[in-house]
Amino acid sequence: MTSVTPPSQTSARFGLAGRDAWTVVLCWITVLLEGYDLVVLGAIIPTLLKTHHLGMTAADATTIATLSLVGVAIGAVCVGPLADRLGRRHLLMGSVVLFSLFTVLVPLADSVAMFAVLRLIAGVGLGACMPVSLTMMAEHMPAHRRARASTLTMTGYHTGAVITSLLALQVTDNWEILFYVLGIAGFVVAVVQWFRLPESEAFVRARQSTGSDRVPFTELLKPAYLRAGIGIWVASFMGLLLVYGLNTWLPKLMNDAGYPVPTAVTQLLVLNVGGVVGLIIGGFVADRRGIKGTTLGWFAVSVVMLACLSVKMGSDILLDLVVFLTGVFVFSAQVLVYAYVTNFYPASVRSTALGSASGIGRIGSIVGPSITGALVTAGIGHPWGFYFFAAVAVLGFLAVLTLPRQTQSLRTQAVEAVA
Repeated sequence: MTSVTPPSQTSARFGLAGRDAWTVVLCWITVLLEGYDLVVLGAIIPTLLKTHHLGMTAADATTIATLSLVGVAIGAVCVGPLADRLGRRHLLMGSVVLFSLFTVLVPLADSVAMFAVLRLIAGVGLGACMPVSLTMMAEHMPAHRRARASTLTMTGYHTGAVITSLLALQVTDNWEILFYVLGIAGFVVAVVQWFRLPESEAFVRARQSTGSDRVPFTELLKPAYLRAGIGIWVASFMGLLLVYGLNTWLPKLMNDAGYPVPTAVTQLLVLNVGGVVGLIIGGFVADRRGIKGTTLGWFAVSVVMLACLSVKMGSDILLDLVVFLTGVFVFSAQVLVYAYVTNFYPASVRSTALGSASGIGRIGSIVGPSITGALVTAGIGHPWGFYFFAAVAVLGFLAVLTLPRQTQSLRTQAVEAVA
């Protein structure tokens, strides 16, 4: 008979009390909703164009997709100072309600312009969710497990993407269902958060010690944080450029290389499976060996794997292995940058720092698909698309190399350990 470990024992194993276990679960589910949402538009665009919904054209769909990402970037940048001022709990709940409300309204849009505006506003709420979720997860986990807190939280993103893909295959032309499911699920999560999500104790202690509510972005430009900030922003930009560039164009690049369409599409699934495995492994390694060193190693291997993809492979097994390893290292390298942020900055500015890293990184998520698309349009997507990705990974490696050692984080952990 298969034994099931009670939730209380699981929480105890990871050093979590009941209230902390609720934080872990609710933050993970919130990130799952973001993964669901950010994939849902791509899943329905073919249907929208085929049915000429609202007279939508390919150019309209591109504009809507871009505005969605712009909204996410705005939300990520703006939420940090607010979360450090007003608290993590209320900002997370408010963000979930905002994107849930405007997601439910999307199927009711009566014009392309209204469709785009609703996606933009929903993106603002969506972009705020991930930085706050990662901050809360880090602050409710022991300091020596913060890398795992970040990487395990981000597995929710890929889980949400898989759920969207499976649902999209079932609903076919009834694409409205995808938005209604997401919106209603978001409202349910917000209600549970209201009753079960505790405020971060690290935030409360930081508020009491500083006696100030105001946390300006300029705090990150002070000498103590500036060097780390620049390195983090560049690394986050490069990391998300790779994540979105690969997720958007990998099947097309594979097809241009001469692989049949089924093989090319399958590689996207292999890539994301590798991403989940990499997130789990990367967090454990970083907590044991150090976040900066692990992130450097992950970006370095990413360079090699991306360069290998520029070479046509005669073996499907070899191709699957290289794509899998690409997912393992590329996706978790980006998240390890977030883990560095949660470990380096004190609680008083942590959410602001994480929000700025996520927001600037989102610019990379827009730039990556755009540049790769231009290469594909020019007929040089393969191999130059992979050369471009490899060069971006080199820049990410160099950015992480400039980061200071985590002496600041050791002082932060000492302070936060005093309750």
